[in-house]
Amino acid sequence: MQSITQHKNYNSEGMLINKVALVTGASRGIGAAAAKLFAEEGAAVTLVARTEAALRSGVEEIIAKGGKADYIVADLADSASIERAVQTTVERHGRLDIAFNNAGIGASLAPLTEVTEEDFDLLQAVNYKGIWVAMKAEIKAMLDTAGTGAIVNNSSVGSFRGNPGLSVYGAAKRAVNSLTETAAIEYGPSGIRVNAIAPGTTMTEMIEGLVAQVPDIIEKSSSVTPLRRPADPHEIAQAAAWLLSDRASYVTGVVLRVDGGARA
Repeated sequence: MQSITQHKNYNSEGMLINKVALVTGASRGIGAAAAKLFAEEGAAVTLVARTEAALRSGVEEIIAKGGKADYIVADLADSASIERAVQTTVERHGRLDIAFNNAGIGASLAPLTEVTEEDFDLLQAVNYKGIWVAMKAEIKAMLDTAGTGAIVNNSSVGSFRGNPGLSVYGAAKRAVNSLTETAAIEYGPSGIRVNAIAPGTTMTEMIEGLVAQVPDIIEKSSSVTPLRRPADPHEIAQAAAWLLSDRASYVTGVVLRVDGGARA
């Protein structure tokens, strides 16, 4: 598949101008695309992930094109490290305006009875609890500094219905939807918007793991998608950027499908 990602120099006229942004899972895939896009749109971006070499490379690329970025090594499965990442972002920039909780892990295809308790615990720790911990820290930071803010969580189209072979993954993502909607209600009066995106099949490293098990999974998915193709990570990042921007100022509590019409 040919990438449709558009490359440009970063500027001071974007829809995230002067925002302080935090992006988790920013070392690759959707997170890396989002970090670059947010910088293009004028934000000062803190990239957060486990892999320092990839983070450093991403930051260097952003800075080389005139953007503002730094990084923090953290693990979404480690609550203390995520809390420190948010705190460090505030210490460096004075506030936190927007956050994209993108970090997550995939799962191998397996029926429910073959999922181990260890796999269950890890998926829930990263894909559900990790986002909950991040949201708690981010909301507190926003209230204490900027006073208002916006959060986008990365869910999945798999959160809307049953997921044969991905039962625990889908359940964790459905829980993220509930967290998103509840936080939107609880913190809307304080000026914090909380939304989620639900990507369909996207050309990331995570889908490559499923291709190893089901070689034609992308073709099968594309055949039932009206646009007849998977998404580029940049397209998913665009949806997150809009939801985080002031252009979506009256949008909160939404789980936005970005799936090429697959669930239409």
